[in-house]
Amino acid sequence: MSLPILYSYRRCPYAMRARMALYYAAIAVDICEIQLNAKPSALLALSAKATVPVLVLHAADGTVNAVLEQSIDIMYWALQQQDASAWLCADAVQSEQLIAENDTSFKLALDKYKYAVRFPEKSAADYRAQAEVFLHKLELLLSGSTYLLSAQLTLADIAIFPFIRQFAAVDSSWFMTAPYPKLRNWLNSHVQSSLFVSIMAKPT
Repeated sequence: MSLPILYSYRRCPYAMRARMALYYAAIAVDICEIQLNAKPSALLALSAKATVPVLVLHAADGTVNAVLEQSIDIMYWALQQQDASAWLCADAVQSEQLIAENDTSFKLALDKYKYAVRFPEKSAADYRAQAEVFLHKLELLLSGSTYLLSAQLTLADIAIFPFIRQFAAVDSSWFMTAPYPKLRNWLNSHVQSSLFVSIMAKPT
């Protein structure tokens, strides 16, 4: 049977979280690393949105059986195959709400903060302040447990981590002195984890 094909872009936070879930679930995939300015025709034929990640699943005869176009759908699919450390053990509603806030209001503020020159209506500091609403929430959650929703790693941590990493990199000097010590420790633990190091290896 053909391996699933994952269309990915190494530095994309959505692709990162999909790769982390697949690696954790020990699902072998063929990774097709794309170039954003030259997307392969096979990807364009499979996905109208043509943004990574896209996971292509095959039937026994090698034909395309399903195409997963959203990173969170890829994560759930991977965990349904294998979830040895119970990433799905946390409150499902709370997890979904937190991930949804990350993917909507926080991501919008993050993009404007990162590319503030493209959004001159407000300053980068203003956009950062908008994003901090979510950071405050995460810091509060981490004051009560090692991870966002429990004492153990869950889906929410992995789904949100790549975006906090991206936020921290916009102005690392500011982030290092910002009032989010628990969030910094949480971020560092993910950045240094063998899971993240493994999925960030450059394709050969």
